[in-house]
Formats: sequence, structure tokens, C-alpha cells
Amino acid sequence: MAFEAETFTALGTPRTAVPLPGELFDGTINLPVMHQAVKAFRANQRQGNAATKIRKYVTGGNQKPWKQKGTGRARQGSTRAPHWVGGGTVFGPTPRSYAQYVPRQVRALARKSALNARAREGAVKVIDAFHYDAPHTRRVVALLAALGVSDKKVLILTDGAQPNVYLSGRNIPLVQVLPYSDVSTYHILWSDVVLIESSAIGHALEPVAETGRAVPARKAKAPAQAKKAAGKSGPSAAKTAAKHAAKHAAKKAAKKAKPAPAKAKAGHQAAGKRAPAAGAKKRSAAKKAAPKKKRS
Repeated sequence: MAFEAETFTALGTPRTAVPLPGELFDGTINLPVMHQAVKAFRANQRQGNAATKIRKYVTGGNQKPWKQKGTGRARQGSTRAPHWVGGGTVFGPTPRSYAQYVPRQVRALARKSALNARAREGAVKVIDAFHYDAPHTRRVVALLAALGVSDKKVLILTDGAQPNVYLSGRNIPLVQVLPYSDVSTYHILWSDVVLIESSAIGHALEPVAETGRAVPARKAKAPAQAKKAAGKSGPSAAKTAAKHAAKHAAKKAAKKAKPAPAKAKAGHQAAGKRAPAAGAKKRSAAKKAAPKKKRS
């Protein structure tokens, strides 16, 4: 069974469809093997850190709570026994590994089955090449919009590790970027659409001219005053401009007029302080000139 995949450029321009390699895309779908591979993948993600303390790890309880006989109560050897409050836990979880081993040939068959399942749905698409000289998230967004898969889970498989492509797609919630050789059955079945770089499956496609598609440029942020002016037009805009100018002129005039009364007040305060000082001098001179009364 031969499959063909729709082919696009890195900006989403359609190209001639290319055949998918027959040794991998032969229509084989093995559900039990895929289930085993996905179950093992999810189990291998578990850390297994859950832990409880048995009675020998709980602090305290090194002596008998009371003597063995004569109290009328049941005999007890430690306050850290499982039936005591604060005692140890019986058969509780301890740190362990949940890893499951799947043979290499079984993993390969599961991966092949997942790719065939997506190919039967027409969800495998080929991209001629990802030539990213720097990370550009908006380029990936433009590609997804051109393909009409912006609202779907998209798996991008590159030919080898390409850091710029990975950095371009990692901030997009529904996009995952992996090298083609590292993809697992879980990632393929997680996705709704699989975009594969042509060189990863043995096709060397030469670049073609783009048909009117371009990367959207970033919009420059306009200042707030310009936005307000742009939103208004006609005589109302002229009125508002005149009001702003009048307010600005009034503020400037008020700032200039404020320091003058402050100086005048300072002068009055200084004059008020000098007058009492002169009167005080006269009084002291009169006291000195007046004859002193003799004490009887």
C-alpha cells in the first residue's frame, strides 16, 4: 500500500505531493503493540518518590509505655507500633522504579504502526526544509495558519537536531518539535497532524519561489497620544487639541506665578521679626536709665 503526502514550503506554499517511503509506510497497524509502547512510555515518566515510614523509622518509642503486668491494660512494647497514633505505617509505598522495558523491535513496530495510522488519515504532511538562521516563532505560526492547523496538535519532525526550529515552536501550546529519529509512539499518537522535513524521509527537495506568502512583521507600538488623535477626526479633534493647548498654557502660567507671593510672604515675615527686635532694644535702654530703688 503506497501513501502520498501533501508537500509545502516552510511558509506554507503548496508543492507537488511526494511518495512516503514504502519500507516504513506500508499500511501496518498493530494496536496491541502501540498500547504496550504508550503504556511503557507513560510508566517511564513516573518518578516513584512516594514514601512512608515503617515503625523502625519513626522517632520515639524506645521503651515500654508501662510495665508488662499488673496494670490491667493490654501489654504494649512501643508507642510507635502501627496501631498507635503517630505509629508506623504498614505496607505503605516506598520509593521504587516504575520503568518498563520494551524490546527494540517492538518499539520500532509500534512507531511504524503509529505513522501508518496518521498516514491513513491524511495527517502526514511534508515540509521541504526548515532553514531558520535564528528562532522566529511567528514563522511557525504563519506556517500553521497557511496549512489550516492552528487549532490542532501539531508534531514537527526535523532532520536531526535543529535548535532554532525547536526554540521557534516551544512557546506555542499545541506544537511539539522533535528530531525525526527521536520521536516515539506516544508523541505520534498525541498529535493530530505530523509535519516531517523532507530530508528526514529521504527526499531532497529544492526550494521554490513563495507565492505571495510572507512572514507577518511585528507591529510598532504607537504612543498613547497618537492613538487618541488617530481615533478622533473632524472638528471634534480640533476642539480637543485646542483644549489640551489651553490647559498646557494655563499650567505653565500657574507655575510661573506661584513663586512671587512666596517671596512677598518671606519679606513680611522678615519685617515682622525686625520690629519687635527694635522695640526690645528701647525697653532695655529705658530700664538701664531708670534709677534703681534701694531695698529697705
